[in-house]
Amino acid sequence: MYVSDNNLSGIIPYGVGNFFKLISLDLSNNQFTGYLPHNICQSGSLTYFRASENNLLGQIPQDLRDCKSLIRVRLEKKQFIGNISEDFGVYPNLTFIDLSQNKFYGEISSTWGRCSRLGTLNASRNNITGSMVPLIQNLIELHELDLSSNHLTGGIPKELGKLTSLNKLVLIGNKLSGVIPHEFGLLTQLEHLDLSTNSLCKSIPGELGNLSRLHYLNLRNNQFTREIPFQLGNLIQLSELDLSHNLLKGEIPSQICKMESLEYLNLSYNNLSGFIPRCFEDMHGLSRIDISYNGLQGPIPNNNAFRDAPIEALQGNKELCGNVSGLPPCSAFISRRHILGKRLVISFAALGALALLIVVTIMFFCFWRKKQELQNERRIVNKDNFFSVLNFDGKILFEEIVSATENFDAKYCIGSGGFGSVYKAQLLSEVILAIKKSHSLHSNEINDQKEFLNEIRALTEIRHRNIVKFFGFCVYSQHSFLVYEYLERGSLSIFLGNEALARELDWGKRLNILKGVVEALSYLHHGCFPPIVHRDISSKNVLLDSDYEAHVSDFGIAKVLKPDSSNWTQVAGTYGYIAPELAYTMKVTEKCDVYSFGVLALEVIKGKHPGDVSPSLSSPFTWENMLLNNVLDQRLPPPPPTIQDQLMVVIKLAIDCLDSNPKCRPTMNMVSYLFM
Repeated sequence: MYVSDNNLSGIIPYGVGNFFKLISLDLSNNQFTGYLPHNICQSGSLTYFRASENNLLGQIPQDLRDCKSLIRVRLEKKQFIGNISEDFGVYPNLTFIDLSQNKFYGEISSTWGRCSRLGTLNASRNNITGSMVPLIQNLIELHELDLSSNHLTGGIPKELGKLTSLNKLVLIGNKLSGVIPHEFGLLTQLEHLDLSTNSLCKSIPGELGNLSRLHYLNLRNNQFTREIPFQLGNLIQLSELDLSHNLLKGEIPSQICKMESLEYLNLSYNNLSGFIPRCFEDMHGLSRIDISYNGLQGPIPNNNAFRDAPIEALQGNKELCGNVSGLPPCSAFISRRHILGKRLVISFAALGALALLIVVTIMFFCFWRKKQELQNERRIVNKDNFFSVLNFDGKILFEEIVSATENFDAKYCIGSGGFGSVYKAQLLSEVILAIKKSHSLHSNEINDQKEFLNEIRALTEIRHRNIVKFFGFCVYSQHSFLVYEYLERGSLSIFLGNEALARELDWGKRLNILKGVVEALSYLHHGCFPPIVHRDISSKNVLLDSDYEAHVSDFGIAKVLKPDSSNWTQVAGTYGYIAPELAYTMKVTEKCDVYSFGVLALEVIKGKHPGDVSPSLSSPFTWENMLLNNVLDQRLPPPPPTIQDQLMVVIKLAIDCLDSNPKCRPTMNMVSYLFM
């Protein structure tokens, strides 16, 4: 029975429910008032029901709530009210339901997750509260999900990544917080994504670059920080991109120019800086832009979207120029810089002697202070005394450790390196400690002294479950050593290098080990101030406890990144894990550890060091290729599908960490989010 698109009015007759073979009923786009008849599904065979665009109100009748035969339901744009968790049941055949623009309230029930054939769910513009987690269960056929303009709270569940059939996801205008899960990268069928006007924060995940079918992406009005991920350049089907009203920083990545279908770009109201990439001139499809209220500077690209943009779309920047009404010509911009440069030259010439005097004075002071520090370090090391970090007597502990190891007999040695040897010491209290004993420290062995003191300084200020626990140290003329917790299973390199032990590290354990290393590095880089760079992340410096939990160790060459400092250093670390830029820049940054982690991640998955990865990364390369090339450790059985998906994510992440350009590598905070 179809009576839609007329001018019918009044109440819907009760007799409609007396059609015992009624299968399809369409009452939409009329002027019906009152309530829905309570016997509307009396036939028990109603599959299609549409009553949208009327003046109906009240609750959904019980008869319709229990109608198991329903396949498609449209009740949008009315005044229906009720608890969404109570007024709807399980509909095993339901494929489409639209409840938008009503007054439904309450939290989403897990009942909805049992409508396993549901393809479209639109409950936008209601008063729904709580989390969306219960919804995501068995909706593997869901194509469209719209919960916009409600009052949803909490984070976006990572389980959304299981809904691989999604074409459209709209969550605009809620109170969602936290990060975008990296599992979004698995939604490869997604064409429309709108997460705007929420409280999402931290970084925009580069995994969104996997959504090759995406043509609409809106993340405006959130609290995203960090840089725009360059991976978004892979969205070659994207026609609209809105990242405005966030806290994004850094430069506009030139990879955006690869978006050959892009028509509208809005980056306004962020903290972007630098020049606009010249490659925008090749984006012939771009018709509208808004880059206002950033810190951008320099000439605007010779592109219609920029030339035809109103001044409101360009204003509020640092110093843009170009042939656009309201902007100064670039010739004036260059002229001002030239004049300023001349003035600076004159000023420096006039102050040359003074500047030279200041530089010499500073150099002398730095040299003197360095000499004093060197002398102090020598005095500390050579002082016939004991020191402790925790509440124990250094002298008593020293004597007990010497006794437990029989004066550091070789049979107690469990490892050695360039700095010293590690011994296992079981005290009278049955506590087992790991003792890292240095080589004999003499006044002329300042390098060993520096390494010894450096590790003490680093470890006394950090505490993390995935960093080896530091209990104390002893400095004495006979022996000097560091005291750590003893980790039963030893280093990760031992496990990976042994056929039998490697089989103990199943895929789940290996992923958890990598997650532990990620959490430790994320803490060092982003949880410590100033940040600490480990500089020697390798499988030999990852220790495993009895539960195969990872603990990062050996901070002998760790470096604290001092603010307002160039942080120059000599090349240090383990060969095969050192970031390539250290060979020519000698500058330490957190991205050095990121590179080392990329090598370690491939080593853990492959079961051995991946070798020189640079040649393979310089050519077109994907994680699919790596799997085809047997990157997985052949000593283990093939992973199940769920684990295989996680391994694919980790492999791709490792490749990003190994980018030859440090600026293109993710931060460890970003990596940490991807492991959530």
